[in-house]
Amino acid sequence: MDSKLAYHQAQAHPVSATTPAERRRAFTILFFSLLCMGAGQSVMFAILPSLARQLGLSEFQASLPFVASATIWVFTSSYWGEKSDHWGRKPIILLGLAAFGISFGLFAAVANLGTAGLMPVALAFPLMIAARSLYGVFGAGASPAAQAYVADRTTRHERIAGVAAISAAFGLGTTVGPGIGAVLVVFGLFAPFYFTAVLALASAAAIWFFLPEHTAPRLKLEHRPALKWHDARIWPFILYGTGIATAGSVPIQTVGYFFIDVLRYSPAQAPQYIGIGLLAMSLAALFAQLVIVQRFNPSARTLMRIGGIVTIVSFLMFLVSHQFGPLVFALVMNGLGFGLVRPGYSAAASLAVDPHEQGAVAGLTGATAGAGFIFGPLIATALYRASPFAPFLFGAALMAACHIYALASPQLRKAGLVTADAELIEEATDTQVPNA
Repeated sequence: MDSKLAYHQAQAHPVSATTPAERRRAFTILFFSLLCMGAGQSVMFAILPSLARQLGLSEFQASLPFVASATIWVFTSSYWGEKSDHWGRKPIILLGLAAFGISFGLFAAVANLGTAGLMPVALAFPLMIAARSLYGVFGAGASPAAQAYVADRTTRHERIAGVAAISAAFGLGTTVGPGIGAVLVVFGLFAPFYFTAVLALASAAAIWFFLPEHTAPRLKLEHRPALKWHDARIWPFILYGTGIATAGSVPIQTVGYFFIDVLRYSPAQAPQYIGIGLLAMSLAALFAQLVIVQRFNPSARTLMRIGGIVTIVSFLMFLVSHQFGPLVFALVMNGLGFGLVRPGYSAAASLAVDPHEQGAVAGLTGATAGAGFIFGPLIATALYRASPFAPFLFGAALMAACHIYALASPQLRKAGLVTADAELIEEATDTQVPNA
């Protein structure tokens, strides 16, 4: 029996498909696991400016651990996404969560020793980069594998809402992260880091024991080459995704310093005020993903277009924000815009490829997020030294360019459009969960 015939028999007669009850349980576990990762990111960015000031690091130096991790992420995200098509989603998600928890704990431990004077900054700083890079190597697979897990278990019609829910999990994490930081920072600057690391490892344990994945991964067919970034169906999404990820990293990397340098909050006061701003930003993104997308179920193309306009307006608002209230409102608009753009883009890319390529495309779109955190911090911190407002002007210009490209590109203009036949075919395939 040849591999093609074996593959189609596996498609038609899976060993054991995920039941609706198991699917709900699985999505809940994934939701809270990604929530933990999102919380870790917002805790990091809320505390990083104060940490940088205590260690005597410049804004550019403080961005280097993230640049290093993101550079690695660009290559490993697509690798792990493609491997999840053949090894299964669960092992890759588990590996990513465990790596996130260990990396986060090591980063905090080294930085803690540096601020306490028990380790010279000249040694602590490269070790912080190494600890963060561990996340880039092994943690990059968690998000694409989770997105592919959901894509396997949703029809094409349900895809946008499913992807948005996964994005919302990360968004909710970034929402509660500043709250966690504000509460736990009274026990020390690094208490939120250690708490998040333990939470990540607990989430990995939940994946290990409770995430259902019954049947064997898809067979790797010789006549189906691996999905590449330059595939004609995908490369416009890669270019667009890199642009929006770069723009999206700008406020995350610079707004903390903006609170200190423009609004004149002290490094001791800043984490709480930064936390409020990031909380508002995350709530807006969450509203977009859990209310607007789930309630109205707009097309991927609509999400990309409307979200693009909102983000451009938000960046322009930063240019006139010299007080706390206007700055927080600009963050709200920024979160709302990217809360619409990101799930629209991810779902559109998912719909552009075949069911057996879901892990690969999720890895490639995940790589664009890593690319954004290479270019964004480098550009934003360089511009910030010229003027605290320059990074936001750059963000507005870049999002305007992405928006124009989305209108001009034939692939992006028809993003997410589904024919009736394709809907029926993929619904039958996805319901079987052949790759679980």
